[in-house]
Amino acid sequence: MRKHLLVILSAIIIAFPIFMVNAQESTYKFDAGVHIGMSGYLGDANESNMFKHPGYAAGASFRYLFDSRWALRGVFSTASLSGNTADWEDQFPGGNHYEFKSQIYDLTIRGEYNFFPYGIGETYKRLRRWSPYLTLGIGATMASCDGNTAFAVNIPMGVGVKYKLKPRLNLGLEFVMTKVFGDNVDGKELTDLYQIESSFFKNTDWHSQLVFSITYEFGERCTTCHYVD
Repeated sequence: MRKHLLVILSAIIIAFPIFMVNAQESTYKFDAGVHIGMSGYLGDANESNMFKHPGYAAGASFRYLFDSRWALRGVFSTASLSGNTADWEDQFPGGNHYEFKSQIYDLTIRGEYNFFPYGIGETYKRLRRWSPYLTLGIGATMASCDGNTAFAVNIPMGVGVKYKLKPRLNLGLEFVMTKVFGDNVDGKELTDLYQIESSFFKNTDWHSQLVFSITYEFGERCTTCHYVD
């Protein structure tokens, strides 16, 4: 799964200069909204099934709409994460078992690309009222577990689909995997279970969110061109 997400990252970078040429300007400049859904975790206390111990996820976002294909989005989200090694077949040194519960807070900036020109009306622009999209960004995570707080850089990457219910009202379904460049999302106790020292890229944690969103567009662009001789 992680290799597939890196492929998505590369595809977005390569596609950016190609698709910007053919994009159509959107009617509104901004949108804002909220999202809610469930969260998952991969790390020392869960190495395979991300949603084995699901939690909740919720948040809010603000987008700047460059055109009908591209947007820049700021997202604040919170999620509950948990894990338990009691039912694992693998054994840790000393035969120990571990479990944790934590609350995380993410603040990210993401680029977003719609596969189709997204919009409603203006059929000459070939707009579609639904579109799948890719998203990629960078941000920071704060995790609180067992009275301890940790901070780390993160990279969110994901896919989604959006549907324009009305000219300004949008519904969305999104799945995002977030790579956290730190090993304390699941608490300090779970940083060295195999007695292998953590590093910037090794033993780091992942978390995910599958969420439903609703957003509202505002800030209408000027639709009349004035020519001054």
